[in-house]
Amino acid sequence: MASFQLELVSPEKLLLSRPVEMVVFPAAEGEMGVLAGHAPMIVALRGGVIAVHEGGKVTERLFVAGGFAEVAADRVTILADEATPLASLSKSEAQTRLTEAEAAFAAAANEAPEKREAVMSRMLAARAMVEAATAA
Repeated sequence: MASFQLELVSPEKLLLSRPVEMVVFPAAEGEMGVLAGHAPMIVALRGGVIAVHEGGKVTERLFVAGGFAEVAADRVTILADEATPLASLSKSEAQTRLTEAEAAFAAAANEAPEKREAVMSRMLAARAMVEAATAA
């Protein structure tokens, strides 16, 4: 199967840079799978799990809290707000984040729509983190 270069970058460091067969990531509109030769695009990411496919199987799974992905025919660059290997996720930390995000969402009830949307995105990412930590 044809491969393409995948780069996953978080604010702290370059987490991954290697040829892969396929990557599936949590786009804002739903899960998106990319193979070599994909049409170019830039998509927003929501909180969820990135699955890296090599040799016909998933070789790596990472949680991302959001960000953007730039797709080209021969390269995918994911700029993640935060990225953590699933094996490193803590259920208790994820639950704490969710509790804090839910409280912030409740407190933002009378805020401007943009503020509520940002808080809701944070809460949804925290929910996805709890799900990912529970499944890991």
